[in-house]
Amino acid sequence: MSPYHTLFTVLQASQRNPNLANLLARQKDAQDRLLSIKPLIPPALRAGVLSGPLEDGVWCLLASNNTTAAKLRQLLPAFEAHLRVQQLEVTSIRLKVQREKKP
Repeated sequence: MSPYHTLFTVLQASQRNPNLANLLARQKDAQDRLLSIKPLIPPALRAGVLSGPLEDGVWCLLASNNTTAAKLRQLLPAFEAHLRVQQLEVTSIRLKVQREKKP
């Protein structure tokens, strides 16, 4: 290996780059929120829900389809209350339906 090429882990790279560190911290915060509310999501829908970004207190939940999004919309007040109790408060939760990628 050339002395000019050094391999870094993502953690090492993030420690050297404040922007990357901030991005990773925001992603972890969003994932923590999803893990917290997952027991409140009906088991049949859990696989169709992903955590989106958390920006300025607004958290985005990604739903696999419109039906899942409609059910999640009904559960938003419970999600927000649960996150408050867990000290993972958000100002709001936004729902977005993922569109299938066309080949």
